[in-house]
Amino acid sequence: MATVFRVVTVDDEDGHEVRTQYYDEAGGEIPAPRLSVVRGSARGAVSRVAAPPVAVAHAAVETAGARERVSSPAFAGEQWAVLSGCAAVFLPADPPRSGRVAFHVAGSGRLPVGVPAEDVEIVTAHGRGARRRTVSAVVRPLAEVLPWLLSVDVQADAPCGETAAVWRHAALYALHLAGRGLLLPGLSAGDHDAWRLGPYAEADATWVRALAEVMPPAAYAVPLESAGDGSARTPLQLPDSYARLREFMDAVADLLPRTPAAPSAAGVQPFAARDAQHLPGLRAWAARVADGRDAGVRVSLRLELPGGAMRAHEGDAYDEDPYDEDGCDAATDPAAATVRAVVQVHSLADPLLLADAADVFSGESGGFGPRTRAQVADVLRRAAAAWPPLCRILSLPDPDELALDDEEFIGLVEGGAAALSAAGVAVHLPRELAREMTARAVIEPEGPGERDQDAEAPAFFSPEQLLSFRWEFAVGDRTLTQGDLDRLAQARRPLVRLRDQWVVVDADLLRKARRARRELGALDALSAALTGSVEDPDGVLVPVRAGGWLAALRDRLAAPEQAGEAELAAPAALDATLRGYQLRGLAWLDRMTRLGLGACLADDMGLGKTITTIALHLRRQEDPATAGRPALVVCPASLLGNWGREIDRFAAGTPWRRHHGPGRDLGGLKPGEIVLTTYGTMRRDAQALAAAGPWGLLVADEAQHVKNPAGATAKALRTLPSSARVALSGTPVENNLSELWALLDWGTPGLLGSLKAFRDRYGRAAERAARGGATGEEDSAAAERLGRLIRPFVLRRRKADPGIAPELPPKTETDERVLLSREQTVLYEAQVRESLAAIKEAKGIARHGLVLKLLTALKQICNHPAQYLKEPGATRLTGRSGKLELLDELLDVIVAEDASVLLFTQYTQMARLLEHHLTARGINSLYLHGGTPVKRREEMVDAFQRGEAPVFLLSLKAAGTGLNLTRAGHVIHYDRWWNPAVEDQATDRAYRIGQTQPVQVHRLITEGTVEDRIAQLLSSKRDLADSVLGGQGEAALTDLSDDELADLVSLHSAHGDRSRR
Repeated sequence: MATVFRVVTVDDEDGHEVRTQYYDEAGGEIPAPRLSVVRGSARGAVSRVAAPPVAVAHAAVETAGARERVSSPAFAGEQWAVLSGCAAVFLPADPPRSGRVAFHVAGSGRLPVGVPAEDVEIVTAHGRGARRRTVSAVVRPLAEVLPWLLSVDVQADAPCGETAAVWRHAALYALHLAGRGLLLPGLSAGDHDAWRLGPYAEADATWVRALAEVMPPAAYAVPLESAGDGSARTPLQLPDSYARLREFMDAVADLLPRTPAAPSAAGVQPFAARDAQHLPGLRAWAARVADGRDAGVRVSLRLELPGGAMRAHEGDAYDEDPYDEDGCDAATDPAAATVRAVVQVHSLADPLLLADAADVFSGESGGFGPRTRAQVADVLRRAAAAWPPLCRILSLPDPDELALDDEEFIGLVEGGAAALSAAGVAVHLPRELAREMTARAVIEPEGPGERDQDAEAPAFFSPEQLLSFRWEFAVGDRTLTQGDLDRLAQARRPLVRLRDQWVVVDADLLRKARRARRELGALDALSAALTGSVEDPDGVLVPVRAGGWLAALRDRLAAPEQAGEAELAAPAALDATLRGYQLRGLAWLDRMTRLGLGACLADDMGLGKTITTIALHLRRQEDPATAGRPALVVCPASLLGNWGREIDRFAAGTPWRRHHGPGRDLGGLKPGEIVLTTYGTMRRDAQALAAAGPWGLLVADEAQHVKNPAGATAKALRTLPSSARVALSGTPVENNLSELWALLDWGTPGLLGSLKAFRDRYGRAAERAARGGATGEEDSAAAERLGRLIRPFVLRRRKADPGIAPELPPKTETDERVLLSREQTVLYEAQVRESLAAIKEAKGIARHGLVLKLLTALKQICNHPAQYLKEPGATRLTGRSGKLELLDELLDVIVAEDASVLLFTQYTQMARLLEHHLTARGINSLYLHGGTPVKRREEMVDAFQRGEAPVFLLSLKAAGTGLNLTRAGHVIHYDRWWNPAVEDQATDRAYRIGQTQPVQVHRLITEGTVEDRIAQLLSSKRDLADSVLGGQGEAALTDLSDDELADLVSLHSAHGDRSRR
């Protein structure tokens, strides 16, 4: 991004802006840009020093430099460009903000003709020594140089360019420090008001010192005023590089507050006025500020535990351990048991200089100045605001150490140390102090031999089984014995020496430790083992260690397709060759049902969930333990025919019946028979179906139909007894995690706890994490625990996964955007205007209803005015809808190519209009909707697959699942459903195994309308089975504010172009 300079000419009397000009990086004037920001690039000009992050905008630098640039218009842009190859020398001044930078050409080079220059005395190399030399240099005020220095592309490897690179880095770091608020008022050597940077943290001083070490001598090659002539008797003296850098950075800091607007805000006040203010009377005050806020020392506290005075430097572990490792000791001598906080003093000038305050105050440790005692006291006084017990040390003659009682010590360890660190006083804890005693729950079987770590997973998982639950505690990586716990409890002190460590005793943990072993239900134990955590009685999550066969079962379930078992062979009675992924799915289903656990096969539509489930039934008929038991399949009415055909085709010898319609009967079930029924029939015949059980296998196909656990259908399904339950669903999650809970809790009741507990523990946090809106580590951790819990019970494969369906032809999805007709536009705008006015006056549930009504009306208008106006089918349809015009174009091409198409709409009325329109155009079509009888559905599917009609008009909800319509090479979604997973299911009627031709998916969208904005939202909600999102379709939009809703539904500009994805 190019850098733009904004130069403001300001009236010196009142600070009002008179004229604004803009310049490019070369200094040429340019027209006013849309956005003007002065930025400093941090590209590394000094390779050995990393550039700091710039945390402050450079507006102050821009305005400070504006005055000088306006006052010196003769210095043109092309002349500035010359400076990047010159040596840059900083010339300090008093006050610091009046400092200047001199640019000269090294060696015998000369400045270009016409560049304003003056003579400057510098020091250059001469033989083995140095000499004074007068050179011609461009000397500009720092206020003018700074914006150029921050923005120019300095080349460190250019002749003498490394000097400008150093000043550039120093300026950037000065801005970084100022952005952190490290600005202090003070007086210059001439008693002028001056801002400077400080207090420097150790890391800041280290950074500046590192830059000084690589600073080329040419950057500070100005002889000191008292320097000699360079002879052996009077050698030349140069300033210290570190000191010169600090002077430069202080000069930058002194510039920042003095913007043209400062006098307007503060008047002609010291530290705000641009002109120097001579203030000799503030010298004592400035010294106090310097001592109190920018002391040359840093203070830390070193904790010494009872038993000896051990030294630690910079918080490193103590060098010696005077304690033995026998037993647990809480010293009885109060003096011996006292914890001491020893004050340590660090020199900022010499990072290696560290001493105890007692040694500094007594004079035993040199290297510290005479004001060190006052500086240490001031630092401790400020730190006491963060941790009040430090107030006591201030009353001591020598503030060198503080004895802590138990409460103070615990407070320091648990939170005081962090507060002190934030206040600039580090707290160093010794290695012997184990800062926390950790707890974890151990869950393992009760029976003899079942606790062994090499115990095998059980052949059948019984929910009624009980497992042992006990607490296990550790200090560091050492597990505590019961004897250790007893000694900790008996000590009755918060600080106890246990073996070779001092332990901060947690009373709550000790209370848990003394609780007796208890029992835990098998499902709760399995849930804890899978998630790796369990809630203690106080609601706190603690880690879990699973033992015995529970650990083996957890490992066996953890990877659905990598459980270490040999691939299961297809049953002999199956008249088909299963693909590799289908065999793995069969093995997984077989393993889960043998264990007595529910399973959800959530493969993409068209990957063969039906044949895999039939194979599972045949596999269970081969097992003597489950042979002869009948199976019950509950599915939507539209799938009854498909299930019957699949059984006849792949399991011809297996008896089956359809329990649906008049005359249905469950009498005389044959061994291994499969009963097919619908969700509606199952709900009505729940008692009869329960009496016919227990079923050897209970299958819920398109199981999302029972996603509402409180609904009558879901409740009826739960009453059917069975030894194995399998849910089939291509979209186990459509809107929120409660739907997934409903499926998994039906399969394995109790595994996820109650719905309320599940939502509180996992649901909301996991949904926020899936949206990328996690509020912190807790949300991400909850989502991770949920994944570990549900992953063993859900097997999800996609067509796009490697090795799943490589023979599938390509699928192309196109968003076909069209313009509204004039009639649609008028209706749309009128509906928006009238509805928004009513919505603004409505509240609560009434407002929600009006929003839903508005959205439905707008979608109908986008489809066709005749649908919105509820006109009869004989009404003229052509020329009134952009969508219908585009549909005609698409159908002309499809029919001309002798191809077939599936045409989906969610509205029955729109489907009737389309059916009438197609008939009027002479295009043969079929129409399947929710009221189509089962037998007629099957006839329609067969007719379409035979090619008797090129267009199959389908209701999205009634025909979006379960149908095999592979003759279609095109899929058209005339209107958009609120959930893309439902659209994907509908598309998979054509794009599934068995499809041999490429599939083209067309989504019709009216541009600039609510449909267009909803389409953008839907693009972020694809694959909800993996990326779980909250919200309930249209209902989620009812909570929008009036302004947000108006932006959503108002017509936007449209260009009629099509975007292809």
